[in-house]
Amino acid sequence: MTRVRPLAAALSATLLLLTASACGSDGGDAPKNVSAGTAALGTLTPGIIKVAVEPYAPYTSVRGGKIVGLDGDILNYAAKKLGLQVKPQVTDFAGMLAGVQSRRVDVTIGGVAWSADRQKQGLFTDPPYYSPPAMAVRSGKTYKTVDDLEGLNLSTVEGYVWVKSIQSVPGAKLHAYPDANGVFDDLGAGRIDVGFLDPLIIIAAQKQRPDLKISTEYLTPPTADQVKAKPAYQYFQPYQTGFYLPKQEAKLEQAISAQIDAMYKNGELEKLVKKYDGDPEQFLVPDAAAATARRGVDRPQDWTPPSIAK
Repeated sequence: MTRVRPLAAALSATLLLLTASACGSDGGDAPKNVSAGTAALGTLTPGIIKVAVEPYAPYTSVRGGKIVGLDGDILNYAAKKLGLQVKPQVTDFAGMLAGVQSRRVDVTIGGVAWSADRQKQGLFTDPPYYSPPAMAVRSGKTYKTVDDLEGLNLSTVEGYVWVKSIQSVPGAKLHAYPDANGVFDDLGAGRIDVGFLDPLIIIAAQKQRPDLKISTEYLTPPTADQVKAKPAYQYFQPYQTGFYLPKQEAKLEQAISAQIDAMYKNGELEKLVKKYDGDPEQFLVPDAAAATARRGVDRPQDWTPPSIAK
């Protein structure tokens, strides 16, 4: 689900995190012979990077004590380069953010959207990828622009930011579901026209449920004038993700960002996006707003977002 959704109750998040911390405690099993460079990264336990995640395949899942999925693969690659052992702690999305902001973990990953508000309470790496506005549609149907959505039955999951966007589309009817399965079921049955979900979720459903006869399309982002006229349309634009870290771990953020930037250059990110059937041109090329959003906020005025584009 898009990671700009609202937070759950703070108490629930705290309890989940405490439970995860108890289950994920290193129990004194810190790696031996940690190099000085790795120790200098400032993780809670030298040589270990504690990572809060929620089950959200194919972005993050924990199998056999290891994080898998697109975000997991990216972090595992970076951690190996930095000499860090990855230790996952499973929680929910609210617990992920709370864990970082209270420094119970070193980082959280899984399509977390950068925002000006969130960066005030934590640190974001450079974007490991950009999440494009994806639509699940019935095979054979084509919708390209916001204007194409007018008067249609549009759907998403309750609490997702696309609820606001859909409500702003003239004549469109919102269908909100408890989870993505409801979106796919009704789309396959022809009761709705379009489902807004994170792209890899749609792509995975295409493979796992071919009987639904759905396909993935990417919405052409609304123009600046359209967003000015209807501010909720901003959620129909791509958002830049980031790995989210505590304010106290600036050295670790910089080190992971350097690894992410190198992965754009050496082809590793392109390979990983393709592994999950994503389109590198959609995931690894930022739109114009990506740079301006962070310049002078948590990046220098001359910052250029990483990209595979030459």
